Amino acid sequence: MFESFKSFITDFVDGEKHPDQFADDDYRLAAAAMLVHAAAIDGEMSQSERDKLHAVIKQRFALDDATTDELITKATAAEHEAVDLYHFTHQLNRALDEEGRAKIVEMMWEIVYSDGQRDELEDNLIWRAADLLGVSAQERIALRRRVGGET
Repeated sequence: MFESFKSFITDFVDGEKHPDQFADDDYRLAAAAMLVHAAAIDGEMSQSERDKLHAVIKQRFALDDATTDELITKATAAEHEAVDLYHFTHQLNRALDEEGRAKIVEMMWEIVYSDGQRDELEDNLIWRAADLLGVSAQERIALRRRVGGET
């Protein structure tokens, strides 16, 4: 056992291997999984939703293209395995302050509006996510209006 740990450390220090970029408890993985869910909840992820998903994750988490793709791949797998939002929102509640949790809701609205349509499933998803994240209805609606360009 010690030998395998020693090998792991040696490989890591020498740059031959790196630990998993996004561990299961990484808040970025939880956030990305919720964004993937928002993009796919209406049945199929459109190209505009895929593009926006990539752009939002890359920009908000300051990642390069390859790392963004890796995170989206892991998030998609995590989202497919999840039975509900609680696992993801629980991680986000532990890792982020109130402003950070509101940013997640804002990112979800950006994904929803990327295809030019907003439907009941998307509204309901964000309502539930915001509630689990402790983002008030007033804040959720203000974020929706700002992202959606509503007056």
